[in-house]
Amino acid sequence: MVWTFALGLWGLSRQDSVWRDEAATWQVAQRSTAEICHMLENVDVVHGFYYLLMHVLFECFGPSTTALRLPSVLAMGVAAACVAVIGHRLAGRWAGLGGGAAFGLLPAVQFHLQEGRPYALVAAGAGISTLLVVSALQRRVRASYWVAYGGTVVLMGFLNWLSLMILPAHAVTLLWVRAGRGVRARWAAASAAAAACVLPLVLFSRSQSAQVSWIPPLTWHMMIGPAVLLAIGGVGALLDRPRTGRLPIAAVGLPLLVVPQVGLIGLSLVQPLFLERYVLFSLLGLALLIGAILGSVVRAARPRFPRASRWMLPAAVAVAMVALLPQSLAKRSPASRVDDVLAVASDVRRLKEPGNAVLFIPSARRDTKSVSPDAFADLRDIALAESPERSGTLKGLEADPARIRTAMLSQQRILLVTDAAQVARPVTAERDKTKTSVLEEYFRAVADEQVRGRRVTVYERRAPAR
Repeated sequence: MVWTFALGLWGLSRQDSVWRDEAATWQVAQRSTAEICHMLENVDVVHGFYYLLMHVLFECFGPSTTALRLPSVLAMGVAAACVAVIGHRLAGRWAGLGGGAAFGLLPAVQFHLQEGRPYALVAAGAGISTLLVVSALQRRVRASYWVAYGGTVVLMGFLNWLSLMILPAHAVTLLWVRAGRGVRARWAAASAAAAACVLPLVLFSRSQSAQVSWIPPLTWHMMIGPAVLLAIGGVGALLDRPRTGRLPIAAVGLPLLVVPQVGLIGLSLVQPLFLERYVLFSLLGLALLIGAILGSVVRAARPRFPRASRWMLPAAVAVAMVALLPQSLAKRSPASRVDDVLAVASDVRRLKEPGNAVLFIPSARRDTKSVSPDAFADLRDIALAESPERSGTLKGLEADPARIRTAMLSQQRILLVTDAAQVARPVTAERDKTKTSVLEEYFRAVADEQVRGRRVTVYERRAPAR
């Protein structure tokens, strides 16, 4: 846990950068509770519980990159601790320590370790719920354990309802070890209650499915990553040699890894949803199986090399740390994300002049203004008809194209905030086409700055032809 905390605190601010996904958390968390609830009626209801949690944290500690990301660091530390405890119980000390240390080093974990999004919290819930299942399989537990299990799964579902795929993963574990009828009955009751609590959120979120329409359809090359993970997990399962009377670590780790990955692939055949962060919690299973591999190596070496065997795990962690160092540094750089809303806000502050107007293409780039309102002081948002807060949206409601055209033609100097050329998508919305055509026909660019995936261009009105 301490090891994972240290990895999370290393470079936590990412050079004071915040990218678009985190900007959504940042701007929503600063709204009032009523405004957040109003927004959830229209968009992002799947993250509503997380936004309310971050709202409380921002109220207590103020908005900052530390307050934004520290919950993820703490949650990943809890997840790593759960991996270590489970691995220790099922395969011994070295497997527990190896799995817990390996978890924090996994590239996907390092990425989300410092993200102001809910996926690390889901991973912590997965660790806690799996530890509760293991406890129930190892000994007779009180009913409060199953209440805690159901409550943890409910919280996971409220943070990301796709995390409910942990339930079939645990079901496979129970079938694998032939759990007693009492354990199966209590698990089924807790699982059914948890799923029933989350079901209204699942059904309501279907009305907002347009939010994920940008996710591309599943392709064969997307399967490479899951295939590699499953291969590593398979090696760990094969090397697992459970002692008499002990649960096999493969029975816990392999379903936790495989079921969510395969489940997400299956869902993506119906509706494209394949994003690794949706099943980030499955990497707890991978870490357990990596721990099994490391534990097997140490046990095999101990009879011949009793002294050297003690240093095998630290040496393996050190080698992995060095091998992954370039990637670890890259993930703590602003360049690891597609853009940086704070960097471009600094350019706006420098380039603006009194009486200027501002436009955003697409309108979602208004997140820069929402996160850094001071940088846009004295700038008229001439396309905006209703603010994000009043409209209950993330990007606000813009006027119709004709009104935007009229407003633009009344300006002498306009700042355009958009995506940098290398990440920009083709303009498709009619409002954005109007903005682009008016700027090209009646204005000329006099300044252009691109920084960390964002771009601000200053346009001045052309002199009328004589």
